[in-house]
Amino acid sequence: MDIFYPIKIFADWIAFDVFGIEQTTHLGDSINFFIYDSLKIIILLLIINYFMAIVRHYLPVEKLRDFLASRKWYGLDYFFASVFGTITPFCSCSSIPLFIGFIEAGIPLGVTLSFLITSPLVNQVAVVLFAGLFGWKITILYVISAMLLGIFGGFVLGKLKLEKYVADYVWNIKSQKLETKNNKEKFSALIKKFWHEGFDLTKKITPYVLLGIAVGAVIHGYVPAGFFENYIKADNLFAVPIAAIVAVPMYANAVGVIPIMQSLVEKGIPLGTALAFMMAVVGLSLPEALILKRVMKMKLLIYFFGITTINIIIIGYLFNAFVK
Repeated sequence: MDIFYPIKIFADWIAFDVFGIEQTTHLGDSINFFIYDSLKIIILLLIINYFMAIVRHYLPVEKLRDFLASRKWYGLDYFFASVFGTITPFCSCSSIPLFIGFIEAGIPLGVTLSFLITSPLVNQVAVVLFAGLFGWKITILYVISAMLLGIFGGFVLGKLKLEKYVADYVWNIKSQKLETKNNKEKFSALIKKFWHEGFDLTKKITPYVLLGIAVGAVIHGYVPAGFFENYIKADNLFAVPIAAIVAVPMYANAVGVIPIMQSLVEKGIPLGTALAFMMAVVGLSLPEALILKRVMKMKLLIYFFGITTINIIIIGYLFNAFVK
């Protein structure tokens, strides 16, 4: 049974009965798609962000940072950094304090970059939405691919010894130990705190999610079936890199771009090509580059984006070849 079936019925009622739009029209398809996906995703956002508020309370980024810096990992630190990237909320606006905090704590640059690569590509809400739209098999493969991208990318960047290309002021910042509060909060107060934190986060990202759904709705309703097949075919050797390059000027988090990816797949773009587009939007955007430029010199930034781009393209080709 489809757990979202009641939402589908409600969306149909709003679009076709309340608004009186014909079901067989492009406008009807678009409006119905927008209402259904908006309700479904916002409900999921509220639920997942509530539980992630609990996770963040008991496992904050500072503890993860201290955990990585506390011992020698003999190569496993890249794996742990990538795992942490999948379980912590991160966007490019958080890159500067996180980057500085990790470097200050003595975490190697390559390990820090593993975290930076993986974190925007995977978050809990995106995983749930991905599973709802593409199934758990593809979702698990995607998460594994994103983690391997972070591990391999961070390892290569670490071996290149690029520390001298970190912005000078980062090295000059003195480490400051964050004081932790030992006071215990009442359970009822924590429940309220988690709800407000989850609701506030949902409220902040909802406009971007709705924008992504709106773009997906237009594609879903108005772009003819087979349109994209004429330009980005599965047998086009350059389809994947073209999709990645086209995505660079755009900017959205993973949650906002997944509905667009769904619409592209429905219109004939191969899964790996659409996945490369999504990963490039999230992890290779120009706005992110401008933000990271504040903590990275140009050569490090070029290496960071270059290696990430190559890995995303490889993942796109592998998905097109082996995932059906």
